[in-house]
Amino acid sequence: MSTGSGYRSGFVGIVGRPNVGKSTFVNYLARQKIAITSEKPQTTRNSIRCIITREDAQLIIVDTPGFHKPKDALGEKLNLAVRSTLRDVDLILFMLNASQTIGKGDVFIAGELEKIKTPTAGVLNKVDLLNPERSEAQLEVVKHLYDFDLVLPLSSVTGEGMETLLDALVTFLPQGPQYYPPDVVTDQPENVIVAELIREKALELTREEVPYAVGVMVEEISPRQGSDLVDVPAVIYVEKESQKGIIIGKGGRVIKEIGTRARKEIEPLLGSKVFLDLRVKVKKNWTKDPAFIKRLGYG
Repeated sequence: MSTGSGYRSGFVGIVGRPNVGKSTFVNYLARQKIAITSEKPQTTRNSIRCIITREDAQLIIVDTPGFHKPKDALGEKLNLAVRSTLRDVDLILFMLNASQTIGKGDVFIAGELEKIKTPTAGVLNKVDLLNPERSEAQLEVVKHLYDFDLVLPLSSVTGEGMETLLDALVTFLPQGPQYYPPDVVTDQPENVIVAELIREKALELTREEVPYAVGVMVEEISPRQGSDLVDVPAVIYVEKESQKGIIIGKGGRVIKEIGTRARKEIEPLLGSKVFLDLRVKVKKNWTKDPAFIKRLGYG
C-alpha cells in the first residue's frame, strides 16, 4: 500500500441531531458493530473512531453524541464532546435525516457550525426511505440550511452513495501518513465497546420504562484459566430503585435476556465464548455527577 507524497490522511467528525443514523453509518464503514444504535435520544455517549484505510488515503471517522439541549451534567458533557470534535477535525460531516422535516434541531447545529471555520459536508441520510423526487426536494432544503462545501445523498443501511461520499471526503484531507495500521478498524477499547453493547440491549428491552439514565461499566475482561471462556463482569447503573427492578425484571427475566442478547454480539467481537456476569446497581442522580460520568467514560 502506497503512502507516498500523494497519500492523504485526516479526521472527519460526524455531527447531527440524535438518531439521524450516525452510528449506523460508522458500523457500515467498519463492517462490524463498534457503535450502538437505538431510537432513543443520546444513545451514543462516546466519540467513537472508525478507521478506513484505502490505497490513496486513511480516514478517521469520529462518531459523536447527538447535539441536543442539555438537561443535566451528562447532557452538558455530551455537547462538550461534540464541540471538542468539531475543533479538532479536518472536515465536518453534518448528517441529516431525509425521512424527517429539517427542523429546529438542525438549525441549532448549523448555528454552532457558523462559529467554526472547518470545511463541512452536508449528508442527507436514509434516502432509501424516499422516492427520487422527495429525495431531490429534501436535498434542496439542505442546501439552503447552511453554506456547505458539498451536499450528497446517502443510505447507511443499503450503502447507496457511500463510495461517492468517501471519494469526496478524501479530497478535503491534507497530505499525510497512515496514523493506524491498515488492519485496524477502531481505536475504541474492547471494554468500552462491550459496555455499550450491553447498554444497547438494556435500552431495547426496557423501552420507555427506563429513561436514558442507564450506564454500564466493564472494568476488566479476562480469559479464565484452564478454560476457553472469557469472563466479562459488568455493572449496569441506574438512578432509582424502581429502575433497578425494571432492569432485573420479574424473576430476573429481563436481566437474563439482556445477557443473552449482549453475549451474541460480544462473542464475535472477542472471538471467544463469554461468561457475562451482569449486576445492577443504583447510583442516585448519576447523570448530574460529573465525576461519575467521567468514570463511566462518557464525554
